[in-house]
Amino acid sequence: MAKGGGDQMIYLLAVIGALTVAVLVWRAFAPQHSEYTPGRKVIAPDDDPEFLRKLDEKRKREE
Repeated sequence: MAKGGGDQMIYLLAVIGALTVAVLVWRAFAPQHSEYTPGRKVIAPDDDPEFLRKLDEKRKREE
């Protein structure tokens, strides 16, 4: 009975070790997440021509 328990412990440690290695490899080669998105440039409202145009139209309507 004790030998069977020892074999199970070895298998359990082997599975845990394999999962640990898999996670480390996954994290090492996974694409890095970043805040930068190259597709769209952020424009401040006072630099955005469309925003300024809408603001001007709104101001003219209120006059």
